[in-house]
Amino acid sequence: MKRLETPVDIDAQWLSRDSMIVAPELIGCTLVRHMPDQTILRGLIVETEAYGPGDPAMHAYRRPTARNRVMFGPAGVAYVYLIYGTYHCFNVITDQPEIPSAVLIRALQLDTAPVWIEPQQKLQRVAAGPGKLCQAFKIDRTLSATPLQPGQALWLEHRHSQFQQQLSDGNLSLIQTTRIGLTQGVDLPWRWYLSGCPAVSRKG
Repeated sequence: MKRLETPVDIDAQWLSRDSMIVAPELIGCTLVRHMPDQTILRGLIVETEAYGPGDPAMHAYRRPTARNRVMFGPAGVAYVYLIYGTYHCFNVITDQPEIPSAVLIRALQLDTAPVWIEPQQKLQRVAAGPGKLCQAFKIDRTLSATPLQPGQALWLEHRHSQFQQQLSDGNLSLIQTTRIGLTQGVDLPWRWYLSGCPAVSRKG
């Protein structure tokens, strides 16, 4: 989905809200990756999951640790962790300091694939999952605690007006459902995705 206007960056104040509010509102926003060689990558966010206080599936459910301490800090920074010893997951810290809260970015829709992605992959599936999008954008734990601001390695841009208008007109819609790949908090409907989008990790 081509951006037709000057992007507006998302600031920490906008993210300093409940993750259950921020997660669906991030659908249609853009994740920007500034690579060390100055290459800029952009992907439309099409799937998110919310994690918040009292959530048994959240890394910060019990107490702060060296791994999750960033979740107790201010909104507007990245939280990146490793799963299965192989795949990274990128989260956006939300809410107020001392309230552990984050949104997992689960899938991106790309206009073009990064040059390091194998050409036989279908473009709509290159970033269709949290591990895949981190591979596509070369996001790893070295970027955890990075402020999400222009000039940094990662930042976010608001929905453009065309996308928002399509939502308002009912030409686009969001699906709310349960989260994926969890053993706790499995019944909580804290996952959202763009209906009909081929880049979503999993429907339903």
